[in-house]
Amino acid sequence: MTPDDMKKMAAQAALDYVGTGTVIGIGTGSTANHFIDSLAAIKHRIDGTVASSEASAKRLKAHGIPVLELNSVDELSLYIDGADESNRHLHLIKGGGGALTREKIVAAASRKFICIADESKLVDILGTFPLPVEVIPMARSYVARELVKHGGQPVYREGFTTDNGNIILDVHNMQIMEPVRLEEELNNIAGVVTVGIFARRPADVLLLGTRDGVKTLT
Repeated sequence: MTPDDMKKMAAQAALDYVGTGTVIGIGTGSTANHFIDSLAAIKHRIDGTVASSEASAKRLKAHGIPVLELNSVDELSLYIDGADESNRHLHLIKGGGGALTREKIVAAASRKFICIADESKLVDILGTFPLPVEVIPMARSYVARELVKHGGQPVYREGFTTDNGNIILDVHNMQIMEPVRLEEELNNIAGVVTVGIFARRPADVLLLGTRDGVKTLT
């Protein structure tokens, strides 16, 4: 069984959490794409979606699933998205696809956050996956120097611009022992839009596709 098969299983399992007549938030990336494709089968049951990226909005619309602006809806019942890493406290690293800021906003606006992933994403300590940080372009060098002080090695993501018009620094070689504290510290660096640690607002449920089926962690 491939990691992609495991992602599809987790995405399929997430459909059980989708309530009738609700508006749900949708994440970005390969696992979220599997969820969007699965959601098409029950699209008549929901009132609409809020997408965390232009790419996800485009995919949803291609399936005929309504996409709404977050500003036009109240609280979302549910947010479904993948992750680049998760620990057992359901603290996550996200942003490999570069949509971390909008993902964090939609997650914050949602009552429940369901993370879907394959078993390789579950780790003991976050940080093997390079930590994405979205940065205002003029602050790139300053923020990079500050990230070095925190023990990381920031690498500019060449040729990439976020949907918000900003750049990404991917921070290598960080062992993230205290995700909540580090998230707050890095978010306070002037010029950082947001950091790809999702620990102050972790996932509520992790659906992990494994060789033995889907495991649910809460």
